[in-house]
Amino acid sequence: MNFIVLLKVLQLIFSAAINYDDIINATVKLAVIFGIRLILYIVSYVGCQTGGADVSKEIRIALGNKFKKIPLGRFTKNRTGFYINAATSEVGDYEQILTHKLADIIKFSILVLVLGIYAGYLYVPVGLIMIVSLLMLIPAIKLSIHQVNIYGKRKNLAREENVSAINEYLTGSQTLRSYGLSGVKNLALMKSMKEFSDVSYEYEKAILPIGFVYVFLGYAGFAATIILAILGWENGSISPAEAIIVVMLPLFAVKVDMTLYISLVSYRNLLISKVKINTIFDENEEIEDCKEFKPQGYEIVFKDVEFSYSDGEPVLRGVNAVIPENSLTAIVGESGACKSTVFNLLAKYYSPDKGTITIGGQDIVNSDVENVMSDISMVDQDVFLFDDTIQNNILYAREDASDDEIRKACMQANCDDFINELEDKYNTVVGENGNKFSGGERQRLSVARAILRDSKIILLDEATSSLDIENELLVKRAIENLMKKNKTVLMIAHNLSVVKDADNILVMDDGRIIESGTHEELLKLRI
Repeated sequence: MNFIVLLKVLQLIFSAAINYDDIINATVKLAVIFGIRLILYIVSYVGCQTGGADVSKEIRIALGNKFKKIPLGRFTKNRTGFYINAATSEVGDYEQILTHKLADIIKFSILVLVLGIYAGYLYVPVGLIMIVSLLMLIPAIKLSIHQVNIYGKRKNLAREENVSAINEYLTGSQTLRSYGLSGVKNLALMKSMKEFSDVSYEYEKAILPIGFVYVFLGYAGFAATIILAILGWENGSISPAEAIIVVMLPLFAVKVDMTLYISLVSYRNLLISKVKINTIFDENEEIEDCKEFKPQGYEIVFKDVEFSYSDGEPVLRGVNAVIPENSLTAIVGESGACKSTVFNLLAKYYSPDKGTITIGGQDIVNSDVENVMSDISMVDQDVFLFDDTIQNNILYAREDASDDEIRKACMQANCDDFINELEDKYNTVVGENGNKFSGGERQRLSVARAILRDSKIILLDEATSSLDIENELLVKRAIENLMKKNKTVLMIAHNLSVVKDADNILVMDDGRIIESGTHEELLKLRI
C-alpha cells in the first residue's frame, strides 16, 4: 500500500501537476496505512506473545505431570541435561515457533508474493524475476534443512551434555574441592563447553554459504531489474514513475527474501525441540492398573524378583523374602550386594523385570506410586533438603500438619534444640540442599520428616553410615523414636549393635539372599 501511494505521488511529480493539497492527501493516506499497520501489529504481537506464553505454561505443566509418571529409573538411565533442557530451553525454543517464526514465515511469504504480483502488474519482466527469486528459496531451504538435520541435532545433544556437565560440577563442587580436583573437573567442564562451541561453529559454517549464495543470486536479480527498468523506460513500456517503483520493489523484496530464508531455517531448527518434547511425552509411564492401593496389612513379600539397570546385566537374581508386619528386618551384605536396589524397588523408583512385590497382599508394581509411597517413609544416607525454610522442608511429609505437630516431630528427632538456637528458628532457610547444616543435622531433619509422616512402613538406608560418633548417637535415638509405634521397618546397616536386635536378618551377596534368620540363628549356621 505504501508503494501504491508512492507511485501516485511520483506520477504527479513527473507530470508537474503536484500541489500542496496532493502532498497533504498523500501524507494522510500514509498516516492511515501506518495506523492500520500499527493496530494489526499490536493485536498480532500481543496475541502471539500471550498465546505462546500460555502454550509454554501448559507444556511445562504437562511435562511436570509427565515427570511424575515416568519411572524414576529413567532419570538415571538418561542424561540429567536431557530433562532439564526439555523443560527449559526446548520449551523456550518451541515458544519461539509460536510467537515469532511461524508468524514471520506467513507474513513474509505473503508479502514477497504480493510484491512480485504488483511488480508484474507494473512491468511483467521485473515481476517474473521477483517470482523466480522467490522460487529459488525452495532449493536453498532444502539444502539448509539437510544441514539442520545433521548439525541441529548434534548441537542440541551437545547442549544437553553441557547442561549435565554444569549440573554435575556444581553439585559435586564441594567434594571436588576437598580432593583438590576442581581444576581437573573444570577442564572437563571446559571441554564440554568447547564441544558445544565447536558444533555451533560447524553449524553456522555449513548454513552460511547456502544463505550467501541465495542472497547473492537475489541481488543479481535485483541488478537485472535495474537494467530492465531502464530499458523499459527508454522504449516507453513504463513511465519514469513506474521505473522508479519497479527498481525499489526488488530491492525491498531481496531483503524480505533473506529474512524469510532465515525464518524458515530457524523454524526447522526449532522443530527439533518440539520432537524432543514429544519424545518425553511418548516415554513409558508407571503401570497403574490399580487405581486404589488398599493393602490388607503391611507384610512385605518379594517373590522371584529379578531386576537389571541395563539390559543383559542382572543385579537381582530370584530374590525371595518375607518381611513380617510390625517387625524390624535388617539387610546386610558386602558393598555391591545390591541391598539399596531392594529399597529402590520397594519405593517404586524402579519396577522389577520379573517377579512380584506385594504389601499386604497387593502388588505394588501395578499400583500408583503416590498411593504406595503414602504408606512408606524413607530415611536415606544422602538427605535432600529444598532451598526453603526448615518448617516447609518438614511439611513436605504432611502438608496439613500443625506447628505443634512439626515441633513434636523435631523434638523426637533430636533437632528441636539446634533449631531453636538459630536466629529465625523454624523459619531459617536451609540453603541449597541444606548446605547451611551439618550432615548429622540434615539427617535428623530427615528423620523428623519421617516421624511427621507416620507411615506404616519405614525404610532406613544406612542412615548413620557417614556421621561422627556424636551425631550418630543423636540420629540413632531419633530413629528409635521413629520406630516406637508399630511399624514395619526394613533397614540396611553394618552396625552390629543395631543388626543383632533385628527380628530378622537378610544376608545378601551378588544380588541374591543367601541366608536369613535372627542373629542367633545365623551364628549357629557358622558354627
